[in-house]
Amino acid sequence: MPVTIYHNPRCGKSRQTLALLQEKGIEPEIVNYLETPPDAAELTRILSLLGKRPRDILRRKEAKEAGLDDPALDDAELIGRMVAAPAVIERPIVVAGNRAALGRPPESVLDIL
Repeated sequence: MPVTIYHNPRCGKSRQTLALLQEKGIEPEIVNYLETPPDAAELTRILSLLGKRPRDILRRKEAKEAGLDDPALDDAELIGRMVAAPAVIERPIVVAGNRAALGRPPESVLDIL
């Protein structure tokens, strides 16, 4: 089963999650999502796999700075803006087959493997 990690190498939790996967013998596809953000369709798929709505995976400080803390924004608008400003997306996200998990804490991704 292919495993993908949406990764930010500058983030400690993201590095810890990647190291945990590698310790388990998993070499995931690494997507530096700040350089290669998921498109709207992929982000929608990831949210569905996570069982979350866009607002659930917004980084609060970054979202506020980007003006995404406006409660009037609907899910489609949020997704579009998240794709345009990927730094607002919580990290890391690991996708394994048809399951996904947020690596906060890193060990939470083990449930989907």
